[in-house]
Amino acid sequence: MANKNQSNKRSYTFIALIVAALALISTVLFLITKGLSAIGMFSGATSDTLNRGLLLSAGFTILAFAIYVVLEPEKIRQAITGRQARYGSNALVMTIAFLGILIVGNVLTFQNPKRLDLTQDKSHTLAPETLKALQTLPASVSAVGFFSSTLPTDTATQLLNNFKASSNGRFSFKFVNPDTDPVAAKQAGITGDGKVLLTMGDQKEIAASATETDLAKALIRLINPKPRTVYFLAGHGEATLEASDVSMSTAKTTLESKNYTVKSLNLVADNKIPDDALAIIIAGPKKQVSEQEVQTLKKYVDAGGSLIVMEDPILFTDFGTASDPLADYLATDWGLMLDNDVIIDLSSQQPLNAVSYSANKHPITQNLSQNYLVIMPQARSISITSTPQNVTQTPLIQTSPNSWGEKNFTNAQGTQVSEDPGDLPGPVTMATAGENTTTKGRVVVVGNSIFAEDKGFDAYGNGNFFVNSVDWASEQEDLINITPHTPTTRTFIPPSQIQLLIILLGSVIIIPGLVVFAGVSSWLARRRQG
Repeated sequence: MANKNQSNKRSYTFIALIVAALALISTVLFLITKGLSAIGMFSGATSDTLNRGLLLSAGFTILAFAIYVVLEPEKIRQAITGRQARYGSNALVMTIAFLGILIVGNVLTFQNPKRLDLTQDKSHTLAPETLKALQTLPASVSAVGFFSSTLPTDTATQLLNNFKASSNGRFSFKFVNPDTDPVAAKQAGITGDGKVLLTMGDQKEIAASATETDLAKALIRLINPKPRTVYFLAGHGEATLEASDVSMSTAKTTLESKNYTVKSLNLVADNKIPDDALAIIIAGPKKQVSEQEVQTLKKYVDAGGSLIVMEDPILFTDFGTASDPLADYLATDWGLMLDNDVIIDLSSQQPLNAVSYSANKHPITQNLSQNYLVIMPQARSISITSTPQNVTQTPLIQTSPNSWGEKNFTNAQGTQVSEDPGDLPGPVTMATAGENTTTKGRVVVVGNSIFAEDKGFDAYGNGNFFVNSVDWASEQEDLINITPHTPTTRTFIPPSQIQLLIILLGSVIIIPGLVVFAGVSSWLARRRQG
């Protein structure tokens, strides 16, 4: 009878140990899951579910172990006072010491942070020019990255963290989604995705993208503010800069939010271009710019100035059949022809609205995507007819192949039209940029001005395209020159079958077998010693 009771007791003891072990494993798994959930790597269960599971598993662990203690008090006493207890206490002391070192080390590291770049090509190390700008900040700078949900922020976050770590506590940042908070984007003068607003006191600068070069340039402009003035040409029936039925007041306000000074320029009256002009904007003249004015503009551009020309189709102006000296100058000196046509785009719901379908790589077109189309109502096409010496030309945006440049319109309303042999087949170019590498003069030629007027400025990527054009034409390119990092190319060479077999035997059989053998040998040696 006693043997039977002893056997039942051992059965219950074994069951208690198994339950305690399983519950302990479950507790550890719940703890790991909670840790992964806390750092965003697991989202399969709610916090309440994890907490309940953790409490239940921990409760079963304690209860099962308590049952084992009640059933086997003698074994517990031996474990506490015997040789194993001494070995266990030594292990416990070593574990506590190890944990203490880890805790102290982490506390010291947290209180005295220092970033280390252990990559071979130092891809996470900022350029000396950037570090100098950050370390000489005269006041705190806050950065706001405007990123929509379609644009990842991982790379930007890493870069901004590098800026923050190198700024002696004077650089901070956050992100705003312009789709969910359009008011903040509008107040900041943001007209596109992926741009970063930097603020220091009353000064503001906008980095065109979250790259080290653009952020460093914006920082230096912030530290050393210089007047930046652009002029809108007047006197030819252009849209006004003040709010009205046909105006560019939104474009003016947006430029002013970026620290531009925006003024009007009447060349007929003044007969000269001010010395502080970074760019001259010619937006939708209804009458031709005179030959005398064009010669003044040519002299300005030859001295390193910039022009942004936005001319509507002749059909929608008062040009008539007279020549256009401005268009002739662009064709002769820059090889850029303002075609005498109207773009018909059948991919658009309204065929007279030319829609950008593709964009070439250029600072003006960065961050333009299918989410930020450029729509130009009543536009004309731009053609590259020649390549003058020292001039580089870049077609910026094109329509879809389902479009063409219609040359046979007779009135603004028109009739049902179709692509004829004499028309310019699509895709056609809506805007082109040119730069003279010798004089440093720049031009942006756009076959439309309506897209930048108040009624179209905030639509899709229209405002973004216009502001980028002004930025590119006005930017001081020599302000800073940061050499980009060239990442080290690493190629994975798959192992052969023999190598795979050796890896498998080593990781699955040999190494675990040696560990087991060492453990068994140690156990046998202790048994022989008593």
